[in-house]
Amino acid sequence: MTVRRTSMHGEWSSRMAFILAATGSAVGLGNIWRFPYITGENGGGAFVLVYLLCIALIGVPIMMAEVLLGRRGRQSPINTMRTLATEEGHSPLWQLLGWAGVISGFLILSFYSVIAGQALAYIVRAAGGLFTGITVADSKQIYAALESDPERLLAWHTLFMAMTMVVVARGVKSGLEQAVRFLMPGLLIMMLVLLGYAMSTGAFAQAMRFLFRPDFTALTWNAVLTAMGQAFFTLSLGMGAIMVYGSYLPKRTSIAQTSITIAVADTMVALLAGMVIFPIVFINGLEPTAGPSLVFKTLPIAFGQMWGGPFFGALFFLLLSFAAWTSAISLIEPAVAWMVENHGMSRAKAAVWAGAITWVLGLGTVLSFNLWSEVTLFGKTFFGVLDYLTFNVMLPLGGLFIAVFAAWLMSRRSTVDELAIGDGLGYETWRFLVRFISPAAVIIVFLYVLGLLPLISKVFEAIFT
Repeated sequence: MTVRRTSMHGEWSSRMAFILAATGSAVGLGNIWRFPYITGENGGGAFVLVYLLCIALIGVPIMMAEVLLGRRGRQSPINTMRTLATEEGHSPLWQLLGWAGVISGFLILSFYSVIAGQALAYIVRAAGGLFTGITVADSKQIYAALESDPERLLAWHTLFMAMTMVVVARGVKSGLEQAVRFLMPGLLIMMLVLLGYAMSTGAFAQAMRFLFRPDFTALTWNAVLTAMGQAFFTLSLGMGAIMVYGSYLPKRTSIAQTSITIAVADTMVALLAGMVIFPIVFINGLEPTAGPSLVFKTLPIAFGQMWGGPFFGALFFLLLSFAAWTSAISLIEPAVAWMVENHGMSRAKAAVWAGAITWVLGLGTVLSFNLWSEVTLFGKTFFGVLDYLTFNVMLPLGGLFIAVFAAWLMSRRSTVDELAIGDGLGYETWRFLVRFISPAAVIIVFLYVLGLLPLISKVFEAIFT
């Protein structure tokens, strides 16, 4: 049976608007901040190859499933899952999957906003020439001064949340769509400018060999699992963002084509980030294995030594802020949509409420870098607990249950109708991947981050030897 619903929030004006919005959701700190340093830590080219395979086999099938659910439900993730579960003859408790996504978005944005605020602060520092001629010790001191000052962190956190709330309050076409129409092309232009500089450094060829010449002797199982995790998280899966964006997708738009396009665009941004960062790292004799400090502690040294450093430094951190902004908009949208649907709020009022709750939660992350740095739970600060709980537990489980519901609990007729790719080879390929390959990979990642994989491996070894 063909189901026709309309979203009370409106629709994207075109397929391209949805692609820009969903790509903006996927492209964030994970691409520009995290991808380069985990590539550096895991040997370069071989890791990149595994990452690309994981995007194709895990990311795209689950993204198609999440968009499918969103468009068929045409509501917030919570209401969508309740409606679809009831229609398919299953328990309305499946709405808990929607709740998990909304809560994940709140928790992630609460600390994401603080990190994005640091990127905003670094735009000012770079443009003002603060990095000119600095040493490693100077760079660490600059970052420590920002991190240890709760008032500065709070001010930047507040500014970033206000920027996010303003866009979301304006609605689908006037707010979300107009923002990504400007931000995503702007982000791409800035990356290409920085890529042009990176190509002139003299270390571009070395960076390309590092990124794209596989050295499988450097590849470990830990690197394979890290690649799977990065592929899953970078596409914003399991947090309700892609589901709610899918609910605004016109019926005539191909879910398969748009999902593949978004995955390709997201991956290209991650690769471009590596192509921008590693030439700068190599030409300045820095270590690609510097880890999370690569952006905030290492790159300012490079910007301080290069020609036009204040300009290129400010441009890079502006790029980082743009990427964070487009992701933040999508993280808060599921909660705003639910408030509008269930409590009759205007979008502006819902955005203020959702933003205020997120802002308050963010205070814990602000203080965890300074006044609460000694307050820990299981050896982790408030920020560390949120980071671990969301990325290592809630998102993998969210993605897993999305795959299970779409591929195992929804009828074949419903998924064929919504995907609109026919009942042939294309559909069968998607159904096989999302039924077996994607869930198996997510379970492996989940067991790994919980530290259970070595234990299971030993049990199997004991049984079969």
